[in-house]
Amino acid sequence: MTAATTDASPTTLKAKAARPSARRRLRSPAIVLPPLLVVTALLAVWQTYTSAAAVDPTVLPSPWRVLSQGWENRQDLWDATLPTLQETVAGFGMSFVAAWLVAVLLDFSTWARRGLYPLLVASQTIPIVAVAPLLIIWFGFGLFPKMLVVTLATFFPLTANLAAGFASADPEAMRLLRSLGAGRTRTFLMVRVPSAMPYFFAGLRVSITYAVVGAVFAEYAGAENGLGIYMQAQKSAFRTDLVFAAVAVTAALSIALFATTYLLQRLALPWERATRRKDHP
Repeated sequence: MTAATTDASPTTLKAKAARPSARRRLRSPAIVLPPLLVVTALLAVWQTYTSAAAVDPTVLPSPWRVLSQGWENRQDLWDATLPTLQETVAGFGMSFVAAWLVAVLLDFSTWARRGLYPLLVASQTIPIVAVAPLLIIWFGFGLFPKMLVVTLATFFPLTANLAAGFASADPEAMRLLRSLGAGRTRTFLMVRVPSAMPYFFAGLRVSITYAVVGAVFAEYAGAENGLGIYMQAQKSAFRTDLVFAAVAVTAALSIALFATTYLLQRLALPWERATRRKDHP
């Protein structure tokens, strides 16, 4: 009787090990390509319509006009983008610190969780459009009121996701650490914080896009410079093409910040990516 032979040569093993990597490389274009095709198709329809119907550019400029005029006025757009980026980063930084402090308080204090969390939920019913002008009246046209608007726009998603992440900690791991003599703070740092990280980054990605919108809206309410003021000025001058260009810059800024948070998650949580690879080779 002859023993069954198995194909276990080094070359074969290397080929099998390389297959998941090849599939992952093929998966990256598959993620980017569909939305890129949709955007390209929409721009093509837009360009065709404005050219065929001879639409007045003050009403609806063509994508090519938006691109060409935006490039021609790139220095003005850049000068308007810097204050908006500063307000976004500063306000989001304040929101980041406040969200962690409040989420930790909610986790450690039952009283705070029962008394404060419903108020946080209720605060989301207050429109920012009503609060932003008041902040401008109270604090002037400087950086601080814009930071507050960004903080108000981004605080709740961060806090809610962090609180949910802390609550998702494995109770068995918590009991094990307590049985080994770990205190509440050590248990929190070793179990609850790692458990909350995926939730935190999910909230971070949502909040960072709100941050840019909040900064632009704060500038609409009252500012001396920024993309919001730039849009208002160009709208008053009937330069719809430059308004669209500023909107495109705002969208690009949001996408860039969103991608940055995704990169930070990959760097901070390498085990999460390894788990996904194991589950979906």
